[in-house]
Amino acid sequence: MLYTDAAVIGAGVLGCFTARALTELEISVTVIEEKEDVCTGITRANTGIIYTGCDNRPGSRKAAMCVKANREFDQLARGLDVRFSRCGSVMAAFGPRGEDVLRRKYRQGLSNGVPGLRLLSRDELAEAEPLLSRDAVLGLYAPGTGTVEPWELGIAAFENASANGALFRLNEKVIHMERSGSRFILETDRETILARTVINCAGLSADAVREMLRVPAVRIFPTGADYIVLGDSLKGQIRHVIFHEPEEKRKGLTIVPAVDGSILAGPTERSADLAPEGATCAEGLEELRKLCAEVVPDLPLTEQIRTFSALRPNPRSVQRENGRWVPVDHSIRDFLILNEDGLISLIGIKTPGLTCAAELGRFCASLAAGALSGPGRNRHFNPRRTGIPRVHEMKENDRAALIRTDPDFGEIVCQCHDVTAGEIREAIRRGAVTPDGVKRRTGAGMGVCQGCRCISRVQAMLTGMRKNAPQTDSPGHSGTEKPEERHGIY
Repeated sequence: MLYTDAAVIGAGVLGCFTARALTELEISVTVIEEKEDVCTGITRANTGIIYTGCDNRPGSRKAAMCVKANREFDQLARGLDVRFSRCGSVMAAFGPRGEDVLRRKYRQGLSNGVPGLRLLSRDELAEAEPLLSRDAVLGLYAPGTGTVEPWELGIAAFENASANGALFRLNEKVIHMERSGSRFILETDRETILARTVINCAGLSADAVREMLRVPAVRIFPTGADYIVLGDSLKGQIRHVIFHEPEEKRKGLTIVPAVDGSILAGPTERSADLAPEGATCAEGLEELRKLCAEVVPDLPLTEQIRTFSALRPNPRSVQRENGRWVPVDHSIRDFLILNEDGLISLIGIKTPGLTCAAELGRFCASLAAGALSGPGRNRHFNPRRTGIPRVHEMKENDRAALIRTDPDFGEIVCQCHDVTAGEIREAIRRGAVTPDGVKRRTGAGMGVCQGCRCISRVQAMLTGMRKNAPQTDSPGHSGTEKPEERHGIY
């Protein structure tokens, strides 16, 4: 049996940042994740935009958190050694309805305290984004918008939380939860965990996890999304994040210059039933291509290197009718965080959830501290983390010095992104157990050839390092300590 003060269910970007924030307290923290690695769900399929807050209703939790998180993001990215580009954004309107929306968002952003907002004329739009259609009549410029790789941010939070004492239980699923006095009893498919507070960050399953203890109040109704990725040969052709505000009431186009040099177009918004989970939808991709031709007609879609899909969580309140739980008419537009006697649930957190991940984590940690009667601060907490060296981005002298120290950093495995054997080895050492895990940590396999030339070598390194690794009960922890043997206040 495993004893812990705080149990976090789910190791996506929100679960990892919640765990990181909890380690600032003098308590024990355990994270339970059913997949083999962290950040494999919603976090993996995300536009990676760091928003400013002009999209959010003044006075809402989203607005307050988004503006604060955006303002502090440079410091967060530096501390976690995560790539972050504050490239700014341009929202483009193509008619009177779009113009009204932009002016409303401009006023809303000013009310929320978003700095640097400016309305752009047709000529100013053309100067800011030469590939943008000349049919655009008005723009909204937000210099604070940025981009990150979402999985890179989540993995950094995971590594920092681990370094500060959080225990991650991977390949483990919570199958039952009950309350016994002041404790939560979590039954997983591997063991029993006793916790004093539970933070539910289970993504698309967060409603189901909550309903292990509570009657339904909110449920997630996912929608599907499709994306197109263009290669880094187009780096620099899109200068800002471009938001398209369509004249019809429908999902507009978003184009993102990613931090790795690629360009992301999407997402669509469609029924999740139109394609199997994980598969793109032909109609969705065709809609994306039509939107690109309308918004950025000279963007060469022939440079496409891959497509991918995602499920987006849409929370809606439910009520019981004729023996069934059915959604009410309106969606929930603010962040929904339910604090129910020590069970803290984040249900249906979406845009700007990535932007606010650290803020949401801190907020949940403060709620957990209340449930734990105010534990002390962890005097040994270290907010900094050093990422895997990216040889491709190094200066020549630094690269040469690293290779002298470790020749593996001189052996290129992924030719598209110049990823070395040293980087891949370090990714495996830090927790990658699949080629996809290596890809998200290093970029190996994300280039033009999509892993055709490097996947076999990556798999061989994974197999070789796994064969030589010492056997343990589970990643990072045996799970057999008694309460008095654990750091914390249990």
